[in-house]
Amino acid sequence: METVKKVVVAKEEGLFEPVSLYPYIDLNECIGSGACITACPEKDILGIENGIATVINTSNCIGHGACFHSCPVEAISLRIGTEKRGIDLPHVSEEYETNIKGMYIAGELGGMGLIKNSVEQGQQAMQSIVKNKKPSKENVLDVVIIGAGPAGISATLAAKEHGLSAITLEQDSLGGTVYTFPRSKIVMTAPMNLPLYGKAKLYDTSKDELLQLWKKVIAEHDLEIIEHTKVESIVPSADETFKITTNTNQEYLCNQVLLSIGRRGTPRKLGVPGEDIQKVAYRLLEPELISNKKIIVVGGGDSAIESALLLTNENEVTLSYRKDKFSRLKPKNREKMEQAIADNSIQVVYNSNLMSINEQSVLIKMEDGETLEFENDMVYIFAGGELPTNFLQNAGIEITKRHGHILKKH
Repeated sequence: METVKKVVVAKEEGLFEPVSLYPYIDLNECIGSGACITACPEKDILGIENGIATVINTSNCIGHGACFHSCPVEAISLRIGTEKRGIDLPHVSEEYETNIKGMYIAGELGGMGLIKNSVEQGQQAMQSIVKNKKPSKENVLDVVIIGAGPAGISATLAAKEHGLSAITLEQDSLGGTVYTFPRSKIVMTAPMNLPLYGKAKLYDTSKDELLQLWKKVIAEHDLEIIEHTKVESIVPSADETFKITTNTNQEYLCNQVLLSIGRRGTPRKLGVPGEDIQKVAYRLLEPELISNKKIIVVGGGDSAIESALLLTNENEVTLSYRKDKFSRLKPKNREKMEQAIADNSIQVVYNSNLMSINEQSVLIKMEDGETLEFENDMVYIFAGGELPTNFLQNAGIEITKRHGHILKKH
């Protein structure tokens, strides 16, 4: 009965429907062992109802996959998208190859966002590339890896391990999406295996610590990763090679391509007047260096909440959110935000929309139509990101809205 009540509450709070990767339970196979519940490192994602496992707060699932591995009767698969809510995904085979022969995808872009999962996929995709290796040609690389996030770094190490000629291009900085996290954010809570390194025993590891590990391994093996280089186009040639052109007008020829970029592509902008002013940012890198500022944070997801909370100690923080309450927050973030509101360390303006930004203030429109002016030094906008659809489609990759698409099964 307790699980039934939790499911009811989850539905009321908008936490029952998944937003990304989630466990799907085959009710005909489940024996109600509870192994999945024990294995899950998060709280109340799964429960037992009438002797059978059920999902509860599915929105809080972050894709560990521990439930998948622990089920003694293999009754769990990992899926993305539901009957109600489709997710745009590129076409990817079980070997990580897209509909374009020789072009592969691994990591967040394919739906597996957790760092550990992305690291595994980077290695597995490279194994497929090795398996389908084409004869070497003069001045043609075996593989170009696009994106130096968890999947890209892992794939780069695996390419070196297998003796492939490879280069990795990253439009931002080493770490990809991980680099955009605040310095002290905990990003790893479990060990992972890295090619050429072995098992990295990481528990409560911060972004900075993880980046330092990657930099150490990359330096030790003399890997070629070129940062701040955005790939503008990938063009298949008649001889089954690919020509890759960057924003620096560099061109690379390769036999195979691995895309290990994030799903968010570029940050989504609000399109309001003044958004191009220098005080506006879309990610928080070093909150410890910011003090005595009047800050507006826009958004109601985990990224917005975490960033707002990190800024509260030394600043006056106001969070503007377009809805009347937060939903789909990680439990820890919800608890911390409730505490911050209770002790007045943060001001939350619900049912509000940022309308314009100038050097000294911002205008925020309320639900009743009233416009309020807030003195302001800095603005952080967390409105999600845009899937790099045009880039993928220009490369010939098919994108489909998936409903209940199986990403991992026994």
